[in-house]
Amino acid sequence: MKSYVQVYTGDGKGKTTAAIGLAVRAAGVGKKVLLLQFMKSKVYSEHAVLDQLEPITVETVGKPFFIVPEGMKRDEELRRWGDDVVVFPKGQPPQEYKDLIHIGQERALQAVSTGDFDIVILDEYNMALFFGLVEEEEGRAILAARNPDVEVVFTGRGAPQWLLDEADLVTVMEAYRHYYDQGVEARLGIEH
Repeated sequence: MKSYVQVYTGDGKGKTTAAIGLAVRAAGVGKKVLLLQFMKSKVYSEHAVLDQLEPITVETVGKPFFIVPEGMKRDEELRRWGDDVVVFPKGQPPQEYKDLIHIGQERALQAVSTGDFDIVILDEYNMALFFGLVEEEEGRAILAARNPDVEVVFTGRGAPQWLLDEADLVTVMEAYRHYYDQGVEARLGIEH
């Protein structure tokens, strides 16, 4: 069976959720899946279940706080997040975060090239590109290193045009309405 490159992007909710659904479906037929989550730590509800599904391996590369470039979020939203967010000058992400993401980049290269996994999901990799934590050349290196039998899925807002052009499948989640706009925080088991 031919393998493809998929991208789930856009401002709407559901990119990681779609990728996790794909992982569960693949595990149902015995496919080995790596869910490599960038900019996240193992604090999300799905980790409790996915760690029990043997064909799925979950690894996280990130810190228990978010980073955003200056001007990307409104002041009131930043105040709600408090110490859970680090704001950085655009184009100058924190070096310690870049160093951490580099570990994930190396793991991604290894995972897509060896054939140890049937599917490699690079969750929030698009955001790592968008924030400048990894460069275009590094993303292209993943595509170049990909074993043709390995399906690779990139998720996250802000997928760059070059990645959209390279992908075989692109799904753009569009935000039509979201209760966040009414002040509803992330809910356990739904968004977190």
